Amino acid sequence: MKRILSVALLLAGAVLLSGCPKKHNVIEPPSAGTQVPGSSDAGASTSGHALDGGAGLEGGALGGAATGALARTVIYFDFDKSEIKPEFAEVVAAHARNLTGHPNLKLKLEGNTDERGTREYNIGLGERRAQAVRRALMLQGVAESQLTTVSFGAERPAVEGDDEAAWSKNRRVELVYIR
Repeated sequence: MKRILSVALLLAGAVLLSGCPKKHNVIEPPSAGTQVPGSSDAGASTSGHALDGGAGLEGGALGGAATGALARTVIYFDFDKSEIKPEFAEVVAAHARNLTGHPNLKLKLEGNTDERGTREYNIGLGERRAQAVRRALMLQGVAESQLTTVSFGAERPAVEGDDEAAWSKNRRVELVYIR
């Protein structure tokens, strides 16, 4: 009888221990408009994200005085589309040149949508948009290890509002350099 009780207690303990999920360290992504740690306001782009400091733009790295296509860190999309508009081709090319020239840089592509559509649909659309930019960068020689994607769907609007002016600013992929 004692033996059966011991085995039952062992089994119960094993079940309890195996049922406890491990806690994973979750690192929250920076919210829109925050800076990468260790950078200054002088390196902030037009979208409010700081860019990786270092060599000047002449060397191809993002410095405090990034100008032209490299300074643009937001790519906008048409309603319900994930194709990159032709007017953003040079922005993608400039970031691709920067990343291929500096293999230590990493870029997070944050897909966003306007508020229309279900949460699930918008998460998927934001992901498709981020993946479209990722593919375009990789086609231009950027290493897969330099890129990460995340979709926020409609959770992080750049502009509040219920009209086309606001929606058009929320249909975007933000290019955020990370350390």
